[in-house]
Amino acid sequence: MQFRHEIKHEISNLDMLILRQRLRAVMMPDSYAKGGRYEIRSLYFDNQDDKALREKLDGVSIREKYRIRLYNNDPSVIHLERKFKRGGLGYKDSALLTQEQARQIAGGEIRWMADSTDEVILGFYIRLRNEGLGAKVIVDYTREPFVFGPGNVRVTMDYNIRTALRCTDFLNPDCVTIPVPGSPCILEVKWDNYLPDVIRDMVQLGDRHSTAFSKYAACRMYD
Repeated sequence: MQFRHEIKHEISNLDMLILRQRLRAVMMPDSYAKGGRYEIRSLYFDNQDDKALREKLDGVSIREKYRIRLYNNDPSVIHLERKFKRGGLGYKDSALLTQEQARQIAGGEIRWMADSTDEVILGFYIRLRNEGLGAKVIVDYTREPFVFGPGNVRVTMDYNIRTALRCTDFLNPDCVTIPVPGSPCILEVKWDNYLPDVIRDMVQLGDRHSTAFSKYAACRMYD
């Protein structure tokens, strides 16, 4: 399990414009990004006591969460993602789901998962059964990703963050979403063993400090 360093900054729209020019001069756009960006839709899960939400808000350093995700509203490739956090380190692995499997999980039909040979699916099944996890909220946003070979660096800017209120119909492209307050933009930097100075200097933005901003928590405020 290879954990990666992760830092986040909540930045302004002006910051984003400045950074976009800086990053384009040195880094490469992610090969999966069409026109330099892509749309992400995620379905997050939590239990009746909102354990995942409370752990995030309380700053618990060791956490594990699951989400179902698709890109550019394309249901032909759906990921079940498992994310581990240990302080400023993170690790993510995933499994592919069919559209029917994603619908079943979102609807609470999980018996089929017990027969899976995939570690991520089985791990999620155990959490669903033992903790009573259920679909909580859809989170939509736009991502601009950049990559840099040395240090295996990945820099992303996420904006246009939207929530689908109480709708958890993950595969419904007509599900109504609304912007979260403040129209925040989140800069995230990830790297393996070292962060090259050229990237470290590039993402410095005056008095901006690392933040614990959570798209999931921001979108849950409408519950």
